Amino acid sequence: MRLISARTLPALAAAATLAVAGCGDDETSSSKSGGGGNGVDRAFVADMIPHHESAIEMAKIAQQRGESAFVKELADDISSSQSEEIATMRREDEALDAAGVKRGSLGVPDHMKGMDHDAAKLKSADPFDAAFIKMMIPHHEGAVEMAKVELAKGEDRELKALAQDIIDAQRREISEMREHLGGAASSDGGAPDEEHGSGHSG
Repeated sequence: MRLISARTLPALAAAATLAVAGCGDDETSSSKSGGGGNGVDRAFVADMIPHHESAIEMAKIAQQRGESAFVKELADDISSSQSEEIATMRREDEALDAAGVKRGSLGVPDHMKGMDHDAAKLKSADPFDAAFIKMMIPHHEGAVEMAKVELAKGEDRELKALAQDIIDAQRREISEMREHLGGAASSDGGAPDEEHGSGHSG
């Protein structure tokens, strides 16, 4: 009888574990480290990273030109939190790519992503705070729309958790920005656009 050496046993155990893991659904087991992943996860990352980068670009201008403590603090928060989120998305996307997950489509139309404005205009905007907030609110709303799709259709656990964080944080910031803009309406030459006064969103 051929004896199995002590060195061979761990290898056999590992092989058995992989065999059991391989019995799962191919689609949901495609990303071993992330607990599953699909094309929506990769599409979410592909759309959200440049979206976050444009928010950081706007925030950096606000850090220099902000007229109120509220806007300066908001800009600091956006810059730090979204930089961290970009790092998380890149890490997860690399794992999904290595696992062979192909990019799909998020299905959010461009006009709903809130990136129709030119951030460079903020460099000369006057008054600055109102211009920044009016640009950032639809930008945040676009991020929420994209995160909602990831939450509903994505499979990567870490990206879904991130999507929920984005929804919670950006809805809260939208509410705070509307409040601040409403308080500054008298010096801004009029009331804020649509939905102001309809209550907080989160």
